[in-house]
Amino acid sequence: MQEIHTTADLIAAAAGDPLIVWAGQGFGPGVRAWYDGRAVAVAAPELSKHDRLAVAGPADEVARLIAAIDAEPSYRPFGDEDLIRELADRVPGLEFAAAFGWMDTAEVPAVTTTAAWMEGDDGVEALLTEASPSSYAWPGRPGVRRWAAISGDDGELLSIAADAWSAPELGFLAGVTTRPVARGKGLSRQVCGFVTAELVKRHGRAGLMVDRDNPAAIAVYHRLGYSYRHVAAAHY
Repeated sequence: MQEIHTTADLIAAAAGDPLIVWAGQGFGPGVRAWYDGRAVAVAAPELSKHDRLAVAGPADEVARLIAAIDAEPSYRPFGDEDLIRELADRVPGLEFAAAFGWMDTAEVPAVTTTAAWMEGDDGVEALLTEASPSSYAWPGRPGVRRWAAISGDDGELLSIAADAWSAPELGFLAGVTTRPVARGKGLSRQVCGFVTAELVKRHGRAGLMVDRDNPAAIAVYHRLGYSYRHVAAAHY
């Protein structure tokens, strides 16, 4: 087992896997990474709400690497769904938690929108409380950087999305929420298109996580150029 100390070495070890590179977070505070043969693991604290252990490679090699790392139990293995299911069968004490989707794109979508970055986050918490209380991205949460919004004529927030947990090589879209009375008007597509374009221009690629049982959201992201990948998480 060898520890990885730079993003360039992580990209090489993971063959450029966007999920693994994103988890590296530019080797910010607390991030560590390792490889052994074809297996790669990245431990990233407070990444999209959880302490995550992003993994890739053949299941037997990843299982050995996880055992060698001996990460804290708070770190939740995260990666391709098939790999996580195999690890849950192989690693003592590890249980499959949930399957969902990872989506990413390197395209700048062409979207006409009135969305813009907010100067602060006034009104965001109230909108999330009303329309999306289970959101991972909230104002003040570690890694949540800024919010974009479409507002009504009276200044009321109608649809929002956040730049949160972005890495230098991949910007991350989160916290997508539209006020219930404003749904069905394409506002989510507009605000997500704006944030996606901004992230791709700045980082070269944008990514997000999505509930696999939310076909409407997945369809919106597909239209913006994102491709879908089946991923999952486990916990001890």
